[in-house]
Amino acid sequence: MNQETAVIRNFSVPLSATPRGARLARLLACEQLREWGLPLDPAEHLVAELAANAVTHGRVPGRDFRLTLYVVGETLRIEVTDTRGDRLPEPELPSPDAESGRGLLLVAALSTRWGVSPGPAPRKTVWAEVTFP
Repeated sequence: MNQETAVIRNFSVPLSATPRGARLARLLACEQLREWGLPLDPAEHLVAELAANAVTHGRVPGRDFRLTLYVVGETLRIEVTDTRGDRLPEPELPSPDAESGRGLLLVAALSTRWGVSPGPAPRKTVWAEVTFP
């Protein structure tokens, strides 16, 4: 009997909900993707944006956020979990002269699909998937 088995790879790390933690999330993700032999683009940008959002909008003083990467087959799933489950992300079109507010639009444009998973309380996980050819 010939059975194909999918290799499942994962990486998960808690990080401080600070700009330094967000930067470290991007650096650690890039290193892990290199180790797995996967391209950095667009995953590096997705991790940077999701981590920055967790630090900016999902921060609770004294609580970390978690970065998790899964690879199943040809799909990379990036998850960022924070402790502000009461604040769900909603993409909005910012005014043309706004200096911020485009992050989720970038996530939507760069990912194959993305979404939010609630809980367990008080957490939420914002995720994005990228399928590699």
